[in-house]
Formats: sequence, structure tokens, C-alpha cells
Amino acid sequence: MTVIILANCPAGLRGFLTRWLLELSPGVFLGSPSARVREILWAEVCQYSGQGRALLAYQTNNEQGFTFKTHDHSWHPVDHEGLTLLHRPNPTQPHETAPTPKPPKQGWSKAAKRRRFGNS
Repeated sequence: MTVIILANCPAGLRGFLTRWLLELSPGVFLGSPSARVREILWAEVCQYSGQGRALLAYQTNNEQGFTFKTHDHSWHPVDHEGLTLLHRPNPTQPHETAPTPKPPKQGWSKAAKRRRFGNS
């Protein structure tokens, strides 16, 4: 079983893949080509995807039962103790060039003053 997922790729590439795979949804292709045909298809996807992204998942003989490849994708396959996982970068993680945040003000907040000394 082979699955190819395309995002933001030319329509001609989608038409090319429909020769060997079934298009279940726009950009999602499924089929059972041989390993040789699968590698040729993946080479064509990498060559003609333009500014788009692509992901290939296929059945293989390992602990997970499948493996995958990515092309121009921000998520990358990473081997973790024999399992292949997708590493997704964290955009909210602070960068080294980001300014350091200001420390909080010292003293009592208005809400804390009201609780402690009453509503006046």
C-alpha cells in the first residue's frame, strides 16, 4: 500500500499520479505499485512539485509496518529508538535573537489589594 499526499502542487503532477494511483481526495493518492514504480513516482513528485510539499508513506517490513519520506516539508522523519517519527518544529519556541521579556512588576496587584484591604 502506498499513499502520496500533495499540497500546493501543480495540477499536471496530480494528473500524472492518477495513471498509477487512485485520487481519494484532492492531493491524496492511494495505490499498490511495485517498489520500482513507487521510487520512480517519488522521483517525479520531487522533481515537479514546484513550490509544493509532498509526503510519501508506504508499507515495509519493520516494527511499524510502514515508513515515509517528505519533500519540502517542515516536518522531518526522525529515527527514535527504532521507530520513525515526524519531528515538527515548534514555532512558539523562543529564538536566540528574541528580546528577553521584562520581569513582572514588584508589589501588590489591584486585585490583591482589594482582596486584602477590602473594596474601598
